[in-house]
Amino acid sequence: MGSTVVVAMDGPSGSGKSSTSRAVAHRLGLRYLDTGAQFRALTAAVLDAGADLEDPDAIAAAAATTRVESGTDPQHPTITVDGVDVAARIRTQEVTDHVSAVASVPQVRQRLLDLQRAIIGDGGIVVEGRDIGSVVAPDAEVKLYLTADPAARAQRRTAENGAADVDATRADLLRRDSIDSGRATAPAVAPDGAVHLDTTPYTLDEVVEQVIALVRQQTDQHTDQAAGRATGAGSAP
Repeated sequence: MGSTVVVAMDGPSGSGKSSTSRAVAHRLGLRYLDTGAQFRALTAAVLDAGADLEDPDAIAAAAATTRVESGTDPQHPTITVDGVDVAARIRTQEVTDHVSAVASVPQVRQRLLDLQRAIIGDGGIVVEGRDIGSVVAPDAEVKLYLTADPAARAQRRTAENGAADVDATRADLLRRDSIDSGRATAPAVAPDGAVHLDTTPYTLDEVVEQVIALVRQQTDQHTDQAAGRATGAGSAP
């Protein structure tokens, strides 16, 4: 696997993109970045600062000086805020309830966009989120958009979080979908050129195998195209 490949994995919560991204990165020897965790980390910081969540300027100010660091080991990803581990905190219901509001603030998105692109660097990474193939890494060699029906997504997220109310989880997922797809800055959309994969009928292992096959196919195509261009450039007129 080429060390410069960038795999952009987009999709709504509960579609399976986190588990798939980590497994694919591990299997292919690539780094891994969870951009959603970064937004959640900033949301936790904004909440701790007591900022008015109805005031975008207050949110931007609270987030402006917060240092977010993401570990990119797919088997042991880490997330810290100002050096403090917030991996457990960012999965609380409080953060979940407010992350879309914080993520909708343009200054927050720009700050994390710069950070995300710096981490991606020369590639060799699987990046997951809601605007990776459309905004963060539009030139990624491999773009995927994972979806699942709302019932399956709610069941998966409920199991992950240990929640008891599937219906409430489903309603929350649909609420966040509406906010994220309707925001003015970098709305959540299926990126141009992305392969759409409905994960509803598949196990995680089956999805991972499909994605790995696609990544290998796409990277082989890019390698062949690059070799063809190089040969053409070196040919006599």
